[in-house]
Amino acid sequence: MLDNTKINEISNKIKEVVNSSPFGDVEKNLNALLRGILTKMELVSREEFEVQAEVLRNTRDKLTQLEAKLADLEAQAK
Repeated sequence: MLDNTKINEISNKIKEVVNSSPFGDVEKNLNALLRGILTKMELVSREEFEVQAEVLRNTRDKLTQLEAKLADLEAQAK
């Protein structure tokens, strides 16, 4: 059986061959292409989504309170 040193050496040689071959360039170009597509899609992180969801919840609560206050004021004006 091969020892870890030989396995690591073979693995490193494979990485060198892949990085020096056109495949290495394809991988880099594919990564750049995917980043560009995802940027154009204007996706947000989960954290950003959660922050905006909380802002929306707070805004809804305030709107509900203002609607109730307005209803009370209209009832008093009658």
